Amino acid sequence: MKNISKILIAFISILAVSCNADDVDNRPILESVSAPEMTLPTTGKEYVLTEEAANNEADVFTWTAAEYSNDVVVTYSLMMDVKDGDFTNAQTLATTNDVTQAAVTVKSLNQAAIELGAVPGTAKLFDVKLKCSVSGGVPMETEETITISVTTYSGLVAYAFTDWYLVGDATVAGWDPNKGNQPLFRSGTNPKLYKYTGYFKVGAFKVISSLGSWIPMYGMGASGTLAYRGTDADADPATFNIATAGYYTFTMNTQTLTYTLVSYDASAATNYSVIGFIGSSRTGTEAGWGDDTDMIQSTFDPHIWTLTISLFDGKGKFRANNAWDVNWGGDTAFSGYTANGASGGDIPVAKSKYKVYFNDLDGSYLMLPNQQ
Repeated sequence: MKNISKILIAFISILAVSCNADDVDNRPILESVSAPEMTLPTTGKEYVLTEEAANNEADVFTWTAAEYSNDVVVTYSLMMDVKDGDFTNAQTLATTNDVTQAAVTVKSLNQAAIELGAVPGTAKLFDVKLKCSVSGGVPMETEETITISVTTYSGLVAYAFTDWYLVGDATVAGWDPNKGNQPLFRSGTNPKLYKYTGYFKVGAFKVISSLGSWIPMYGMGASGTLAYRGTDADADPATFNIATAGYYTFTMNTQTLTYTLVSYDASAATNYSVIGFIGSSRTGTEAGWGDDTDMIQSTFDPHIWTLTISLFDGKGKFRANNAWDVNWGGDTAFSGYTANGASGGDIPVAKSKYKVYFNDLDGSYLMLPNQQ
């Protein structure tokens, strides 16, 4: 009886495979018939953008529908590149599904132009074209582009904060004031309060605010106080000293002019192989929560991660190993750390290009906007 059952199961399996093979052979072949064509605006359109109108529509871009050999849902991407560019590094102005038009805001057009090298206040020419794709099909692009002129405004995000960086042979940069210096993480609720937990070598350090310059500077004062150097004529303050290599937490308050430097036990800390930034701010839509942009792990301290990325208005957070098991967020834009602006929430993000720093030891984050 068992043998008969085995033979019957084998026969059914062969029949199923044969049916699947027939389905594949008989599946309709999807072919592109005609690419979409831009209809509005037309070549020569000029846009003079202003910050006051940032949230207004710059224009509504329209195009003809792409045609395929079968009825399919077509995804359209409206792309912009410099005049005569090859669209390798094009900016995406909008994405739609089966919709042949897209409203582009002044802010989005301005940021895309700046990303492509526009100088605020000066007109620059850009090419615009469409790319469309369907599931199971080869992406199709318009053969011709339209050329538009865009005069941008600065597009800078308001950022009224002072940042401080470590310098010294105990730190990643050594005594070079402009060599990838590690910034301190600023509190999200008190802009005068800074903290950094991380690895220090045997040696010394100070903190500077302007990369490439030795002023302004803070060094060690007497009895847990900060010593300030504001001009070249001021005395050089004493260093903060590290007698034993290891992990420490350094905090400073530029209002009370106090600091602390204490040992930190990192022996039980997890060493992650991947940490990424995720959220709607990555794409300007909720689709941005689907995957991560991986960050770069420091070779000096494996708990420090960096990323330079152009982001949209939206929200974001950090997570490990491309999964939600371990993730970090915050309540405050630009910066925060545990109990001072960081939490499990989503970090609010304004559209700009950022240099992002993240510390997986305590969830500290610092997002510096207006990067070139």
